[in-house]
Amino acid sequence: MMKARKFGIFAATVAGLALTAAAAAAAQCGNTSAGFDAWKQAFAQEAKAEGIGPTGIAALMSTTYNQPTINADRGMKSFHLSLDQFLAKRGGSIIVSRGRKLKDSNAALFAQIQQRYGVPPGPLLAIWGMETGFGAISGNQNMLSAVATLAYDCRRPEFFKDQIYAALKLVDRGTFSASTRGSMHGEVGQTQFMPKTVLEYGVGNLDTSSGALMSTANYLKAHGWVAGAGYQPGQTNFAAIQAWNAASVYQQAIAQIGAKIDGGDH
Repeated sequence: MMKARKFGIFAATVAGLALTAAAAAAAQCGNTSAGFDAWKQAFAQEAKAEGIGPTGIAALMSTTYNQPTINADRGMKSFHLSLDQFLAKRGGSIIVSRGRKLKDSNAALFAQIQQRYGVPPGPLLAIWGMETGFGAISGNQNMLSAVATLAYDCRRPEFFKDQIYAALKLVDRGTFSASTRGSMHGEVGQTQFMPKTVLEYGVGNLDTSSGALMSTANYLKAHGWVAGAGYQPGQTNFAAIQAWNAASVYQQAIAQIGAKIDGGDH
């Protein structure tokens, strides 16, 4: 009986290893929709091992391959424009004009944010305006499907695996649901936070202006923002702006628009 039992344990171990190997093979990235369902099955096992609960796993299994996300990911061309071209395309002068008005009409909120995080209104309004037109357009894609598609896709799977783990944790917490809407890469809220950024720096409801602006200020502070220091290229706080977006032209646009809203050289 002992030998038979040992053989049974050995056989079960071998079978388990075979299943693990099969799951690992199925979890490989892909450049078409063909392997997405197999990837989901394998990734669900990984997610369970990482502590994702039943609600998060069910949300993962509800995702579908999102071709518009792939199309958008392959077609990002505006970051190759000059600064002047980029500002014209993004409506920089309109953002400045409206940003000044919003700074005045929300003076108490911005004063509270600056006191707490040290970040003045200008760069926050620049980000808010460029990301969603001050909350007017925050995306209508299924957030989880977008992030899962990019975690499966072969271009940047490791970055987006971190994002899908964060998104599933937020589903388990009730912050997100399987139907949460976002932009093409899974960004959510009025200043377009990725799920991992929501998990780490989110303050309140990012679909509200106050929650989005406070969260953005919290992010900038966490990335080295120093109260009272300048934020133009070469100045202390520009490094925090660089952490917000990797595109040089976007960084410069935030700094320039922000300075015009704040009314000086910041």
